[in-house]
Amino acid sequence: MKHTIILLLAFGLFATTADAQCRSFTKKNCLSTLDGYIQNDNYNSAILIPGDEAELMLTFLAGQDYRLIVCSHPVLGEVAYEINDGRGKRLFDSSKNEPDVNYVDFKVETTQQLQIHVQVPESKSAILHEGCVTVLVGSKS
Repeated sequence: MKHTIILLLAFGLFATTADAQCRSFTKKNCLSTLDGYIQNDNYNSAILIPGDEAELMLTFLAGQDYRLIVCSHPVLGEVAYEINDGRGKRLFDSSKNEPDVNYVDFKVETTQQLQIHVQVPESKSAILHEGCVTVLVGSKS
C-alpha cells in the first residue's frame, strides 16, 4: 500500500511538472501568434511522443473570426493537424498548406463543434523525445 501511494504521488508530481513545462513553453513560444486575437479561456496542451495522436472537440460561435494555433516543441518534427466538422468532414488539413505555418484563420457561419485531430510524425530514432503540443484558439468579432 505504501508503494502505491508513493507511486501515485510521484506520478502526480510528474504530471504537475510536465503541465508547468508545457505552460511555460506555450507562453514563450505560442502566444505571440495570437496577435490581434483574444485568447479563449481554455488551455489545451499535452506531452506527446513520435507517433502519438490526439483529438480535441471545441465549440465555435457563429459570426466570430477565429485563429486556431497548433504549436509544438521542434524536437517532435512537423506536427500535422486537421479540423473536421461534427459529421467528420475535413475542413482543413495542415499537411496541404505551407509547412512553416502553424495556424489557420477562419470564420464559422453557424455555432458548431469542430474536432481538432493532431498527429506527431513517427521517428526512426532509437531515442523517442517527448514534447509539448498546444492547441490555442483566439477570436475577434
